[in-house]
Amino acid sequence: MTTAALTASAPADGDTSLTAFYRDMTVPERRTFWACAAGWALDGMDYMIYPLVVGTIIQQMGVDRGSAGLAVTATLLASALGGWLTGYFADRVGRVRMLQITILWFSAFSLICAFVQTFEQLLVARALLGLGFGGEWAAGAVLMGEAIRAQYRGRAVGSVQSGWAVGWGLAVLAQAVLFSLLPPENAWRWMFAIGALPALLVFYLRRYVEEPQVAAETRAAAAAIGDRPKIWEIFGPGVLRTTLLAAMFGTGAQGGYYAVTTWLPTYLQVERKISVVGSTGYLAFLILGSFTGYLAGAWISDRFGRRKLFVGFAVGAVATVLVYTQVPMSAQFIWLLGFPLGFFASGYLSGVGAFFTELFPTRIRGSAQGFCYNAGRGLGALFPTLIGYLSSTLSLGTAIAVFACGAYALLLVGALLLPETRGRILHAA
Repeated sequence: MTTAALTASAPADGDTSLTAFYRDMTVPERRTFWACAAGWALDGMDYMIYPLVVGTIIQQMGVDRGSAGLAVTATLLASALGGWLTGYFADRVGRVRMLQITILWFSAFSLICAFVQTFEQLLVARALLGLGFGGEWAAGAVLMGEAIRAQYRGRAVGSVQSGWAVGWGLAVLAQAVLFSLLPPENAWRWMFAIGALPALLVFYLRRYVEEPQVAAETRAAAAAIGDRPKIWEIFGPGVLRTTLLAAMFGTGAQGGYYAVTTWLPTYLQVERKISVVGSTGYLAFLILGSFTGYLAGAWISDRFGRRKLFVGFAVGAVATVLVYTQVPMSAQFIWLLGFPLGFFASGYLSGVGAFFTELFPTRIRGSAQGFCYNAGRGLGALFPTLIGYLSSTLSLGTAIAVFACGAYALLLVGALLLPETRGRILHAA
């Protein structure tokens, strides 16, 4: 296995503006960009539907918070497996093909969630949805990272990541509309039904999106000599340390995000006494901060480096989470603080895709990137359940703060131990 892709650096880019990458894109690159951005937005919409309706499900199905959090954990644990397997098959059969399969998968199971009759059925459906949810990121992030030149990679991949905030916003908008027009026992089912819409994106992918040249060349060379990548190769000599540190880093990145976002709608309703519909404005400002954070993070990662992005945002996230959950404040101040909370608790994720793409050789990039990001997601998946159970003895806000701050500490340590990767050129290897 060669590591040449990890030693070369791109020439300095004179245009450091956020949108420079888009102006310089070819038509195929732009098609890939919009396909991945749409896929990530719709993936985010599908995932965020459950946190938005979990309070209603607790009431309608008579479950406790710990059990409700278990559905999130099951989704994320399954996504860890789905991400690793999808990444592995993306190395063997192609990034675009696996992206299509995963989108169809999670769309179908979101629709199934709309028809469940018991919480146990919902738990199983959400877990199966997680397989595609994790796989979509693994295929899409590698596809985007390989399709973009090194000097633009942070901004381009980070801008795609901002699509998650758009999907979150669409889910909140759907919640506001459906819960205003329908009784709660029907509204939450229609929320899940809307989650089937991403399946339409597959038609665009099949027609317009091409496999990255570097991936196609690597796969063809491996097939020619009968040396296809093995699923355990990411734990081999020369990459084991990077794999383990990246998985720890991913745990912090994912755990912090899910600790905050999974229970935040319920926190606003239960501890801040804000209604489901009334919380829409608070969540909208939070999402605006998140979207801004993604774009700022994308620019920072290319301008100042991946490490500075992760360290700065981890510190900012700890500070805002502690203030948001622990300091008594007026409703207006809660609304205002939502912007920096969304900014810091989300923005660092815009650098993760490019960072992981640059850490590993092309031969095992899909498998390694899928494993590290989604292993982190699987371990971070424990946080929503533990927060739910801990909130029976502590306040929900305190439980959120404990696990979020612990996760951001892991993110910080991982960022300091892993190398800076800004500007690395990817080669067929």
